[in-house]
Amino acid sequence: MARYFIELSYHGAAYAGFQVQQNAHTVQAEIEKALATYFRETLGLTGSSRTDAGVHALQNYFQFDSLNEFDVLTCSKAVYHLNAILPQDIVIKSIRRVEEEAHCRFDAVSRSYVYTVYRFKDPFLNDRAYYHPYSIDLRLLNKAATLLMGYTDFESFAKKHNQSFTNNCTIYKSEWKEERPGVFCYNVIGNRFLRGMVRGLVGTMLPVGRGKCTLEQFKYIIESKDPSLANFAVPAHGLTLAAVNYERL
Repeated sequence: MARYFIELSYHGAAYAGFQVQQNAHTVQAEIEKALATYFRETLGLTGSSRTDAGVHALQNYFQFDSLNEFDVLTCSKAVYHLNAILPQDIVIKSIRRVEEEAHCRFDAVSRSYVYTVYRFKDPFLNDRAYYHPYSIDLRLLNKAATLLMGYTDFESFAKKHNQSFTNNCTIYKSEWKEERPGVFCYNVIGNRFLRGMVRGLVGTMLPVGRGKCTLEQFKYIIESKDPSLANFAVPAHGLTLAAVNYERL
């Protein structure tokens, strides 16, 4: 049995999430359908990082096992043909053989997310960023972002019905940047993230950047371990899974 990793990108607007769901349009369902069409066999997929409905990914992974052993050229041809089958909002970037014990979820050492906020109306950001037409103090946002790196328990930023076995996460990077005038990006890297965590962090930090919430109040929300105090209301389409990292930082 040979194991393969599929690297892919997708625009998440049309999908109910990454992982297959009953009676829902998902990224995994589209990939499985394309694989079955091209390889003429049913290949069960395991995903690396789940994304919610509407969330995008610059890089994510699936793995599958096959009785067939594909060489590099066969994998390259498969990428070309699968992309011809898949809809325009999903692209396979590579298929590569890995060791039999490799696991695209459990072998990942970190994941990177970017959440984009823009202040001025822009039709080219409408489906990839959150329109938030208010003055933002970048200095205050970064003070809040830096505070997060001093904590490991993020229960306050886990949505209800979170099925994680622990709320502990290690944040390696937490930083806001103004990429261009009026466009702010929150970049965060961690070993793992809870369901809805990045959107909860962004939604709770933005009032700090607007001067509506003090750093002490933000710190209290972190330490309260009470998700009802956090703000998860920022839209999914502002969030992108930027990378799944398999090498030590």
